Amino acid sequence: MSVQEILSASAQPDAAIAPIAPLDHLTVLEARGADTIEFLQGQLTQDVKKLGDADARLAGYCTAKGRLLASAIVWRAQPDPADPVPRVLVLVDASIAQALQKRLSMFVLRAKVKLAAAPLRVAGVWRGADAAALQTAAGGLLPAATWSRADLPEATWIAAPCAPESSPRWWWIGTDEALQRLGAALASPAQGGLAQAWRAADIAAGLPWITAPTQDLFVPQMVNLELIGGVSFTKGCYPGQEVVARSHYLGKLKRRMFAGHVAGEQLDPQALAGSDVFQEGDEQPCGRIVNAAQDGGRTAVLYESSLAAAQGDVPLHAGSPAGPIILPQALPYALSDDTRSA
Repeated sequence: MSVQEILSASAQPDAAIAPIAPLDHLTVLEARGADTIEFLQGQLTQDVKKLGDADARLAGYCTAKGRLLASAIVWRAQPDPADPVPRVLVLVDASIAQALQKRLSMFVLRAKVKLAAAPLRVAGVWRGADAAALQTAAGGLLPAATWSRADLPEATWIAAPCAPESSPRWWWIGTDEALQRLGAALASPAQGGLAQAWRAADIAAGLPWITAPTQDLFVPQMVNLELIGGVSFTKGCYPGQEVVARSHYLGKLKRRMFAGHVAGEQLDPQALAGSDVFQEGDEQPCGRIVNAAQDGGRTAVLYESSLAAAQGDVPLHAGSPAGPIILPQALPYALSDDTRSA
């Protein structure tokens, strides 16, 4: 089922008030301790010190050579009255969560920080037809602006980026029991089949997720991370900072991330992620598939490519020189290859 079909169905009188997708491909890590903010400030591309009480932010974690090992959504958790030390929650793809936790733990050294997987479920919620009913079920006012956050009685809600004219949607983070109660209150239990639609909505929004097949492949600018607020160029040092800054301030980028749909028969999105992209008539790859998701009868993709290949007149193919053609789609934000601009 495509995103459009889900939202169209939710507008029908007898349909679910708000479609809910369990996002079991995402995992929440928790960093806890007196030195949490300082530690993550020196590890992530985002300015963790500037995280507000009502927002979340996109971030990257790089190697010393500036290649992304993770993309993440980070936010400061509300203090626990029983243990009021700083806590930051980090939402990442499940395929890299354990390795990321292990790697970050290697650099803790004497810092007062503990890293662990949080016992939380992640779901995606679309607004649906009855916004008032959703707000009542949520237990408070839902955040409106993209990347804003609300810690409501039973869960954290983060406003997710959307393609133009799409229905508002939120990441929901809470316990399994709270997710069941939300579904019961809306007469809309979480449906596993909607996870692909949520991933397709991420692709339509131009939001890249680094997964196991794409670790250590891309500098943040190659997947547009700085265009959607995932990189701070004023925060100071972190692994790979010199490489990322050099790409920003010197010259022009030759590679970017683009969106598209794969023509022809539907492919396995998991197998497609991380595979090569080829320009027709060329045996050498010109890029990689970043993310893929089923979107109705087709497959939506985010793909990284050289600008020359992606903006040329020669078709691009997914997976092999003879693979299915990628049909370009517009991203919801401007692509600029002038990295010297603010």
